[in-house]
Amino acid sequence: MARARIERTPKGDFRLRLPEVERAVLASLPGQLRELLSTEDAALRRLFPPAYPDDEEREEEYRRLVREDLLGEHLESLRILEETVEARRLAEDQMTAWLGALNDLRLVLGTRLDVSEDEPDVEEDDPRAPALALYHYLGWLQTEVIAALAEGLDPRGSAGD
Repeated sequence: MARARIERTPKGDFRLRLPEVERAVLASLPGQLRELLSTEDAALRRLFPPAYPDDEEREEEYRRLVREDLLGEHLESLRILEETVEARRLAEDQMTAWLGALNDLRLVLGTRLDVSEDEPDVEEDDPRAPALALYHYLGWLQTEVIAALAEGLDPRGSAGD
């Protein structure tokens, strides 16, 4: 059985066993998404979902009230990922920020690629293959983070001993 790349330690922090090539890929992504967040790119729609899709007036008011807060949360998660990508250990709040950043990156990439649950296997020579490989890697890494965050929790959701 393969050893987890991310695991909770007995002290409650998280050990990262990511190869340098994966760290390099992860280091390259926050800046790209940060740049995209300064635009109105349609790929961002899943990061700022509409609350009132059938009522433009209410939707505009909702966006006015929450968009800056949502944007701030996205940017903060990206900042933490970027600043800690070379770390060997992370605190729980940093690991939670990684989860948010990975989710944001995957949502935007999935939107750009127009992926669906019935996505067929992609041939190696498909021009989308590298981006789809990244999409699947981010999903796998999200699963690793979730599993690590769940380690040591009792069934009631509080930290165990």
